[in-house]
Amino acid sequence: MPKSHGYRRRTRSLLKSDGKKGLSSLLEEYSVDDRVVVRIDPSQVKGMPHRRFNGLVGTVKEVGRRAVTLEVPVGDKMKKLVARKEHLVKLGAK
Repeated sequence: MPKSHGYRRRTRSLLKSDGKKGLSSLLEEYSVDDRVVVRIDPSQVKGMPHRRFNGLVGTVKEVGRRAVTLEVPVGDKMKKLVARKEHLVKLGAK
């Protein structure tokens, strides 16, 4: 059997759910230049960013109906990241 190199490879402990999130996290309003933390919700596969971005802080650049475009610093570069609102938490919020 060939080795799998899938998108969620080696994420068993990284993407372990720590409980259910309420509706208030989905109803959170984001605006341009807000600072947000990428906190991946493993129960929601749609719009899930890559695991390398989990825990990073980014700046909101564009807000859509369901998804948010962020700029996240990775090393010396600024990466553009599109993620759904389920995977984001405002900086300072629990």
